[in-house]
Amino acid sequence: MKLNPEFIVYNEDGDTLLVPTAKAPFSGVLRGNKTVGAILEMLQEEITQEEIVTRLRERFEAEDGVIEKDVESTLADLRSIGAIDE
Repeated sequence: MKLNPEFIVYNEDGDTLLVPTAKAPFSGVLRGNKTVGAILEMLQEEITQEEIVTRLRERFEAEDGVIEKDVESTLADLRSIGAIDE
């Protein structure tokens, strides 16, 4: 999977913004935290959900299952607005 090129990622003051272009299937702005920003950064290239979880584990400390749940939830949100090409 990879980020749909019709979406642009902005990082501002610790927040990450996902902004659609005029051709995107979504209108609005998605705002996220560091975890969402890291996921969006990884989605700039082709990557699997498992690879995202592995890389996040290397960057962040969290209890078992938390990272997996966050990744699953974030990817579901991104899919729902058409922000991921699979």
